[in-house]
Amino acid sequence: MAKQPDLYEHSIALLKQENVSIQSIAELVFFLQKDYIKDLTVEECIDNVSVVLKKREVQNAIMTGIALDELAQAKQLPEPLQHIIEIDEGLYGVDEIMALGIVNVYGSIGLTNYGYIDKIKPGILAELNAHKQGEVHTFLDDIVGAIAAAAASRMAHSLPLIQDEDK
Repeated sequence: MAKQPDLYEHSIALLKQENVSIQSIAELVFFLQKDYIKDLTVEECIDNVSVVLKKREVQNAIMTGIALDELAQAKQLPEPLQHIIEIDEGLYGVDEIMALGIVNVYGSIGLTNYGYIDKIKPGILAELNAHKQGEVHTFLDDIVGAIAAAAASRMAHSLPLIQDEDK
């Protein structure tokens, strides 16, 4: 029987092959949390992204989403699904549903974080969503945004009501 790959390392390698680093996701987390956590560092964001990436449901979403994007990029999906995923049709929604599985790992604040970051698409999300000729990232942009939203939510949950007491 073949040895199973370490899914954490495998997920990081898959992201890296798509030019997505833990650092680029951590920068999204920093963007989401900088106004709420005093003296926040990107290193803290990296630590939280790493924890999120260790969740099996996150690893499964990464593997599935990238595989579907690659199949669409290679034009190997049946029609009309091929066209829908290839153009990232707005009403498709399955890519967002997969992302919500990641977002829900750390509670309802993840949903608002995800909605916000998915709408404005800063940093690596803008690159993934650029729809460059021959590239398909229909699932990956949502998965990356969801990982960032989940990490930001994890950070928010780890802080007691310190910010509220400062007011």
